[in-house]
Amino acid sequence: MFKKKHIKETEYFEIIIPKYNLEAKHLKNLKGIVNRKELLKLLPKNGIVAEIGVDEGHFTKEILEFNSPNKLHLIDVWNTDRYHQGKREQVEITFKNEIEKEKVVLNLGFSTEVVQDFPDGYFDWVYIDTTHCYKNTLQELEMYSVKIKPGGFLAGHDFIIGNWKGLVKYGVIEAVYEFCIKNNWELIYLTFDYREHPSFAIRKII
Repeated sequence: MFKKKHIKETEYFEIIIPKYNLEAKHLKNLKGIVNRKELLKLLPKNGIVAEIGVDEGHFTKEILEFNSPNKLHLIDVWNTDRYHQGKREQVEITFKNEIEKEKVVLNLGFSTEVVQDFPDGYFDWVYIDTTHCYKNTLQELEMYSVKIKPGGFLAGHDFIIGNWKGLVKYGVIEAVYEFCIKNNWELIYLTFDYREHPSFAIRKII
């Protein structure tokens, strides 16, 4: 029963999510990267960064290690059973020194609401790892794209069709394709580590 229900939901979302095909211009500068750590090494250092969807802050540590941002905004709501307030408290403990120095700032709330707190052209890059659903991912890409400096990046996790262990359909690929086509952005980096879900990085075509 569980599987039949989720299969029907997956089939439903497969039908209703729009499908777009990228053109050569969206891929001509695409480079394959072995994993997320190597991706971080290619993203701007000493800049202003946002991590949207923080969980316990494991990836936050890597951003601080490899990119040494002048300011890192951690955007999360921590309001579910899986992503609860206890994890937020752990993040506050783990990054206590960085928070006190205002190198790390916690921006509590939904990504699509917190975005209004930032001026346009503010971030060097943003990394999105939230619901993975089509509608929300597309909204995040659209809303945060205007907050990116010229030449900056929108990046994110789970660039895959779905989580088949849980029979959950994702919409990240479709959202990224649609956003790139409608807004003239291109894929720059894509990771290929089979042990972790792929990450992407896109940039405005100049």
